[in-house]
Amino acid sequence: MERAEDPVTYPVPWPYPIEYDQTERLDADVLVIGGGDAGCFAAMSAADRGARVILLEKAATIASGASGSGSDHWESAATNPCSRVTPEELVDAMIRSHDGYNNGISHYIECREGWDRLLDVEANGGKIRDTKDEFAGAPFRDEATKLLFAYDYHNRFTLRIWGETFKRGLLRACRRRRVRIIDRTMAAGLLTEGGRIGAPVVGAVGVNGRTGKFVVVRAKATVLCTSRPTRIWLFVPGAPGISEFRPPQCTGDGHAAGWRAGVAFTMLEKAIKAEWSGSRSFPPYGTGNNHNSWYACSMVDARGREIPWYDRDGRELKTVEERYRPAPGQTLFLKGGGEPDFPIYEFQGPDTPPTDELLQRGYTLPFYADLTRMPEHERRVIWGMMIGNEGKTKIPILQRYTEAGFDPARHLLQSYGDGWKSGAFLPQERQFFGLPGGMMNDWHLMTNLEGLFAAGDILFASNCDGHACATGHYAGRHAAGYARHRGDEQVDEAQVAALRARLYAPLGNDRGVSWQELNLAIARVMQHHCGEFKTDELLTNGLEVLRDLETRDAARLVARNPHDLIRSIEVCNILTSAEIVLYSSLARKASSRELHFTRLDHPDVDPPAWRKFVTVQQTPDGVKNDATPLDYYGNLTENYERENCDYLDRRTSR
Repeated sequence: MERAEDPVTYPVPWPYPIEYDQTERLDADVLVIGGGDAGCFAAMSAADRGARVILLEKAATIASGASGSGSDHWESAATNPCSRVTPEELVDAMIRSHDGYNNGISHYIECREGWDRLLDVEANGGKIRDTKDEFAGAPFRDEATKLLFAYDYHNRFTLRIWGETFKRGLLRACRRRRVRIIDRTMAAGLLTEGGRIGAPVVGAVGVNGRTGKFVVVRAKATVLCTSRPTRIWLFVPGAPGISEFRPPQCTGDGHAAGWRAGVAFTMLEKAIKAEWSGSRSFPPYGTGNNHNSWYACSMVDARGREIPWYDRDGRELKTVEERYRPAPGQTLFLKGGGEPDFPIYEFQGPDTPPTDELLQRGYTLPFYADLTRMPEHERRVIWGMMIGNEGKTKIPILQRYTEAGFDPARHLLQSYGDGWKSGAFLPQERQFFGLPGGMMNDWHLMTNLEGLFAAGDILFASNCDGHACATGHYAGRHAAGYARHRGDEQVDEAQVAALRARLYAPLGNDRGVSWQELNLAIARVMQHHCGEFKTDELLTNGLEVLRDLETRDAARLVARNPHDLIRSIEVCNILTSAEIVLYSSLARKASSRELHFTRLDHPDVDPPAWRKFVTVQQTPDGVKNDATPLDYYGNLTENYERENCDYLDRRTSR
């Protein structure tokens, strides 16, 4: 790979004091890593149970996390006063719609407690109701509660929300509870008893991204609330911010730290053909489509011919209103959660035919999203509320397009054919999407390591905002309960010293490799060795190349200031996450439709012997493979209620 041999000359001096030689030591009952929605709720619930809480956030908690800039829907409010489905019915649909490859524990928590968390958000200043009556009389509005619903207007379990208003209120709630928030500090390694792999977790170390100061936190319980890895297959060196839909600093920091400590992971062999961002893509939600935030927009071809909608039974839908209703005899349909497909027939929602079928039927590219054909309230709620609160859409899409003159009542927005997929991604360009892999968990959301809990996007089969908030609150309160019965464990100073030496090594290199070069090399390796098609030989060779990058190139990373240092640590975490993906792919000796996993040397698709969660973890003796039944969580209602008596009692007494 090319080397960055010439030192970079920075035009201005570093604006913050340099504190590489300083170490700050802190103690907590509960340490929360990651200040997104899951992390804020974990900190709040742990503090409510009397725990001394420290929260480490790499960015700024006021707007950090995958949903820090907003979210437009909350699909898990099964207990809201207008819902026509139970948590059990909804989570059963979620599990079956993914052929069993789903996290029954975390999604039952999401469905059971999602509405409670929305009420918490509202109590802290977040907007979840149409309080200004902007949509009075709309079919998706409940006039009594002023709640707005999305997708399935009959069952009303998915709410439209003003997610852009959430994080400031959650930050204030944490501060009121005296959570010690340490922003701009990246958690860069877990501490374990005796410094041993697989031993109980006793805290973490961090690095301040502005000053370079080293932070050591000793904790009785630790909750990982970091995001899924990005930039593994896709990376644009000149503009890293467009490499993924999620914030570019979501680099699998928790995955890498957990792997090095001995955490068990599952489903990380699942990666789909890329659909978001990348150098050839349009901005997410910035091309018209009929999915997620744009659901259920009318679509037309280049000649203005409207593309028909069909329900799950193939019946053409004549009105816009029918697109939001289950088909006759259909209990409910799932839509809007970022799912790549819906293999279970009973829960499939209405949709337009795929592009290739439309072209065969005489439709002409490019296609367009036509909001002018939508009822006025549907047009305003899509282009305004939804496009404006979902992810990074408020400024670059809603505001910029409006300033440029786009008027949804008069203009069409080009889709070409597949909406945000119009970047023509190659099959080997993959990414984690839908329900990706992550950490295994038990009914306390504890990992296989004592004292280490997980919530939100780091859990296997994670999903959106409601899942993050519900599991964050759940993990925080169980971590606080665990901490009450744990003594003050000592950190291993040899482990602290080793972590410090590894993390600060790039500061000692005057010339070598930039973090951008290493990230690009990792993406190339993953495209070549872990793309659409996989074999033992490809995967094994890929591991060898990644190890070579680790020993030769990662050791020559150059950091000239704390910003470079954080970026260098991140790219090493991306490298570790890529290795976990390869180990996971090697461990599954069968192909799987639901996991988007094709083994040329094991072509049987979902044979009964391989319908299981394959787990991988690092041990003192090397990487260990194991397996867990898909229904390992048992009876959802009974197990949940057994493990959460205190929470249920508190909720009843409110």
